[in-house]
Amino acid sequence: MALTEKQLAEFYDRGLLVVQDVLTAKDLDPVIDTMKDFIDNRTRELHAQGKITELHEDEAFLTRYARLFAQNEEIGKGMDIFELRAKAIFDFLRNENLLDAVESLLGPDITCSPIQHLRAKPPSRLDGSPSYNVPWHQDSGVSWAESDRTLALTCWIPLVDATVERGCLEVIPNVIHAGHLAHVSQDGTRIRKDLMPETDAEPVEVRKGGIVFLSQYTPHRSTPNLTNWDVRWSLDLRYVPYGEPTGRPFFPDFCVRSHSHPERILTDHKAWAESWILALDEQRRNPKQAHRIT
Repeated sequence: MALTEKQLAEFYDRGLLVVQDVLTAKDLDPVIDTMKDFIDNRTRELHAQGKITELHEDEAFLTRYARLFAQNEEIGKGMDIFELRAKAIFDFLRNENLLDAVESLLGPDITCSPIQHLRAKPPSRLDGSPSYNVPWHQDSGVSWAESDRTLALTCWIPLVDATVERGCLEVIPNVIHAGHLAHVSQDGTRIRKDLMPETDAEPVEVRKGGIVFLSQYTPHRSTPNLTNWDVRWSLDLRYVPYGEPTGRPFFPDFCVRSHSHPERILTDHKAWAESWILALDEQRRNPKQAHRIT
């Protein structure tokens, strides 16, 4: 789904664009099925270890994770994209409907950045840590300055309807032209309080199948999940024009689209997974700071 001229103008003006119905059930179901399998496997592991008692096998995808999280927070261990390295998620990173929209902003040659996450946000009443409520930040603050020279496009993709009650994103639009703001480490990486824009924030509700597009300079945060048992599932992906820096050169990127050089496109899941294993091992041995903290 290519973006319209009006949508492009809105993105470049506000640093925020919400487009509904970009993705179909056929696009998202393999990712959801992968996460269902992950939850089921983790549930059985924890049950065998005596760490949970109820399996909640008949619970819906929307709520099962929360029921299990309430028993043991270890249910989510190893779930992120770079940890799980699942083929269905690797294939989704090259999804045609997604990339058609991304191409409208980045051009025909596109690199998938290693700055990517899959998140299950449980109800806040179940969670005692601040990790599920990310503070105000720009994505430029969690990457190296070298990526400032290009558009590092964030695609925030819900796997269930993201509503205010479930803890959707909150965004401060119309301030991207100020560029990068200094960040500090305080309950997470956040914009320095004295530099916070005075522009009003907006909740960004988006249905399953929609995408929120953000500039790396758009301040945003997550908000509490106020439901009893619903889980806000989402993908947080980033793309840059091919050949441009991703902001984390020590982690693997790869070409997902190139009309002029299709041989550049990586379609080998095993090679992608192995590149992550090697990079994570090197990061453990020789850690590099990813966030731009002042």
